Parts: sequence; C-alpha cells; structure tokens
Amino acid sequence: MTLTIQEQLLCIGAGSSLVMLLLWALQIRTKDAGVVDVAWSALLGSSAIFAAITGPGELERRILIGIMGGVWGLRLALHLLFDRVLKGPEDGRYLHMRELYGPRINMIFFWFFQAQALLVIILCPPFLLASSDALAGLTLTDFAALALWLIGIGGESLADRQLANFKARPQSKGAVCNVGLWQFSRHPNYFFEWLMWCSYALIAFPAHRGYLALASPALILLFILKVTGIPPTEARALKSRGDAYRAYQKSTSAFFPWFSKAPKS
Repeated sequence: MTLTIQEQLLCIGAGSSLVMLLLWALQIRTKDAGVVDVAWSALLGSSAIFAAITGPGELERRILIGIMGGVWGLRLALHLLFDRVLKGPEDGRYLHMRELYGPRINMIFFWFFQAQALLVIILCPPFLLASSDALAGLTLTDFAALALWLIGIGGESLADRQLANFKARPQSKGAVCNVGLWQFSRHPNYFFEWLMWCSYALIAFPAHRGYLALASPALILLFILKVTGIPPTEARALKSRGDAYRAYQKSTSAFFPWFSKAPKS
C-alpha cells in the first residue's frame, strides 16, 4: 500500500494521539509519567518504519531510512524503559510537575502527552521525505548519512553504557560522571542523538522539498540546548552534586565534545 505524505502524516498523527491517550490513562494509575518518553521514542521509530513501508520512493532508500529510524527508536525506547521507568522512581521532571500543579496534574499531563504526539508529527518529515525520493539506487549522500548515523548511534550507546557503569559503582554516589565520552562533553548522549537527526535530514535532503527535513535537527538542537534537555538536567545535577558539578561545568564542554579545560588555580 502506497500513501502520499499527507496520508502518512494523518495516520501517524492519529496513531500517536491514540497511543498517548492510552498511556496518559495508564499514568493516572501508576503515577509514573515517564512512559511518555518511551512512547515518544517508539512512535518516532515506528513512523520511520511506517514511512518506509508505505512510501512511494526508491525501495533501497526506504529500507535504509526504515532501519535507521526504527533501530534508533527501539534502542532509545528500551533504554528509557529499563533504565528509568522500570527502575523507578518517577523522573524528577514529572515529580516537579506534580508538586507544581497539585490536583490539576492529570489534566496538565493530558495536554502534555498530546503535545508529544504532535511533536512526533512535527519531527517525522525526514522519514517521509526520504521514503518519497524516487532517485534510483543509493547515492553518496545516502552512504554519508548512514556513516553519520552509525557514529551517532554508536556514540549514544557508548555514552549511555559508560554512565550506567559509573552509576553502578558504590563509590560513584554523589560524584560526577567524567569518564569516557563524559570527559569531553557534559551531555555526549544528547550530542550523538542530535547527530542521528542530522543524518535523517541528510538522507532526505535530495528529495523534493527535502530542505524541510532540516527543521527536525534544528528543533532537536533547540530542545536540547534551551528547553527539555540540558537546562533541567543540569539544574538537577547542581542540586544533587553542588560544587563538584560546578567544577565540571567550568572544565567540560556542555554539548559539543572537546578537550577539558585545566582548572584555574
């Protein structure tokens, strides 16, 4: 079954909204809104697979973007599920929202969950555009995008594993993770996540109106740097680790990996 991009967006939007509605009802019972992050990742990965199956473009390119987006979404969703939701407690962001809004929180969460469904629609165009590109065979652009994606998913997976190993050590309680990739960036997982979104935009760029795909990595970068990524993460780190994290902030790049600065005497 081949669909137009408009039809694909309609299906993705309706499906995402329904899934978020069901998970919103679930969090009322479990008191853990962290499932929204799992669903967001899984829905975006699923949108890549759906685009690959229903798109009118070159089969090889559709398979490539379906694998790239699907593997990313599944890996991130499983990581969030097992590392955060199932381990508990509820993520600090959502605990703070519960304290802030009190008895109104379920209605606030309803709109928050639906906003994540809307975000799936806003961010999925690179998958749709790449799957609509009828240019025969894979090109140098496709292989460059794949190489960038491999760096991204490899780096993000390594950063997540290094952080998990650090947290598992008893002596790490209250300490700052500055080992491995975390020596070069305070948020290497976010950086490599963004690289993958750049790879999706790159593979979609040659398609008709492919320039629209550039909006997705731009939005992801905005969210990471200014909204839901680094600011609340660092606020919690400063609260729990204090001066140790302040020193880490002074010596280590916030986002783009770079060599650590020597501490000033």
